[in-house]
Amino acid sequence: MKGMLITFEGVEGCGKTTQIDRLRQHLESSGREVVITREPGGTPIAEAIRNLLLDPVHREMSPVTELLLYAAARAQHVDERIRPAIEAGKIVLSDRFADSTTAYQGAGRGLDPKMIAALHRIATRGVWPPLTIVIDVPSEEGLRRAMRVRASDRIEQETLAFHERVREAFLRLAEREPGRVRVVNGLRPVDEVAADIRALVDALLERP
Repeated sequence: MKGMLITFEGVEGCGKTTQIDRLRQHLESSGREVVITREPGGTPIAEAIRNLLLDPVHREMSPVTELLLYAAARAQHVDERIRPAIEAGKIVLSDRFADSTTAYQGAGRGLDPKMIAALHRIATRGVWPPLTIVIDVPSEEGLRRAMRVRASDRIEQETLAFHERVREAFLRLAEREPGRVRVVNGLRPVDEVAADIRALVDALLERP
């Protein structure tokens, strides 16, 4: 079987974790081998970087430092986990990938898109998802959901305006790359969202 990377994006609390698990069950029931991972994280080194990035104590972290740490975590993640899984014919479902950096550090922090794109090329070296699913909910609703289940991390503690810029960036990505980035309305019941995602993934897997 052909391996591939499928990524999930969206604002905080949009429901990515729930939908990734639903899709895993669907794919495994059809005989696919699935790897679930996340960014930042997915390997011991990348998880250590995640702890630095999300710890609210690091309020003084500069946007460029933040960008470089995300890129470093991604490079390790790709080399140690994602690329080997794809080469082994597995389907990798990742909770966030490079598009999150485009949205959070690009639109959210206002960093140079060309610099971000260059770091994407360095960190991924050709590993890129043929399908990215953006689960879209209003930023305020997503933050409410997130705060119901855990304490806010450093990124979640940013202003609502920051998170709205991030959401808008994901929607713009979908407009620019409609063949790869697909938006699913995350305000509907979980089963309806899952059905839409299954249809997108099944169509991708049926391509020759």
